[in-house]
Amino acid sequence: MKSVIYETLDQIDRKILDELSRDGRISVAELSRRVNLSKTPCQARIKRLETDGYILGYRAVVDPERLGLPHVAFVEVKLSDTRKAALSAFNKAVRALPQVEQAHMIASSFDYLLKVRTKDIAAYREVLGEKISALPHVAHTSTHVSMESVKDDAE
Repeated sequence: MKSVIYETLDQIDRKILDELSRDGRISVAELSRRVNLSKTPCQARIKRLETDGYILGYRAVVDPERLGLPHVAFVEVKLSDTRKAALSAFNKAVRALPQVEQAHMIASSFDYLLKVRTKDIAAYREVLGEKISALPHVAHTSTHVSMESVKDDAE
């Protein structure tokens, strides 16, 4: 993975990233107008920002509640083994679970924090018991159920 220092971006690059992060579907013509640059140089900058890894991709942000997945739980996972091979096996297996929206290795009394989305508590219980607990090297889990999302940058 290429490592590029953020400070090397100029003010126009930063404006482009800011505008695209707010609206990934903005036309190049409108983006050019907003950043005060003509269309061709704006397109070249977008391409360079993509190539340099500042722009990782474009996607639609869907409403999980409208898809019938309103239940969110955060799961602390403690592993029985934290050597490289064990971490790699856990990482590979957790990536394969569609119910796990996010997985973060944590510097804490537990090893991973997972964000799990399901239709309800019963579905979550099944995912926890049959899938998460069966992941490689899982020794212990602890669940925190979200009552309400107060801030979510995807919204």
